[in-house]
Amino acid sequence: MQLFTPAETAENYAAAGAAKTRQPAWRLLLLGILAGFFIAMGAAVTNTASHSLDNVGLARVLSGLLFPFGLAMVVLTGGELFTGNTLISLSVLDRQTTVGKMLRNWLLVYLGNFIGALLTAAGCAFSGQLNDSAGGLALFTMKLAAGKCGLAFGSALVLGVFCNVLVTVGVLLSLSAKDLPGRVLGAYLPVSFFVICGFEHSVANLFYIPAGLFAKSIPAYAALAADAGLDLSGLTWSGFAIGNLLPVTLGNIIGGVLVGGLFWACWLRKGRGA
Repeated sequence: MQLFTPAETAENYAAAGAAKTRQPAWRLLLLGILAGFFIAMGAAVTNTASHSLDNVGLARVLSGLLFPFGLAMVVLTGGELFTGNTLISLSVLDRQTTVGKMLRNWLLVYLGNFIGALLTAAGCAFSGQLNDSAGGLALFTMKLAAGKCGLAFGSALVLGVFCNVLVTVGVLLSLSAKDLPGRVLGAYLPVSFFVICGFEHSVANLFYIPAGLFAKSIPAYAALAADAGLDLSGLTWSGFAIGNLLPVTLGNIIGGVLVGGLFWACWLRKGRGA
């Protein structure tokens, strides 16, 4: 049989999540940077591939086909991704680690993800990678970032919840497989769904919005935005941090903890005699 049962998958993750909380800080930080880079690359690829498409549905489907490979690379290389690590809540409920150790993991991994994604965003913006289509890619990047900063708090929160329910289910599906194709496919499908639906992923937004902010700071790109009549007044670092990243991160935590709690309650609670 090439699959673990749901109960076996939950038990395996409970142990793996506890092991994550015992990793030294330097390793969590470096693996977090790696994962941030992979997710940012997925975001960069989707922007590049879809920026010139006028059909929104087609652009989202194309993005949904490409972006999930970022999570697959994280899973297969052992990278540490904050959104996936919200599942450590399952390990806490199973009494294999503590809330304090889980929060330490989240903080270090989030910092690593931030560094990896931010450096990738800066590299794309300042290297000329956004010059595609005579700056059309830069214009698309700024427009997308401004749209994300313009989300209402409640909308961003709910979209973050939906996103991370799918991401954490993707992590569990990937871990349920015993072979490479199964692991990749397990991670691929749920993440594809969240991208096509336009849900909000905090680590991806650590690329999407800073890339737009960096592009805005480049005079040639700013002139393109002005000529196109693009309103970038809401695209600010404070708008990024408070208007998008805060509610999306909270939503991602809620979504991941809900999945972790559900899997624990359904498959481990009785087994542990809780």
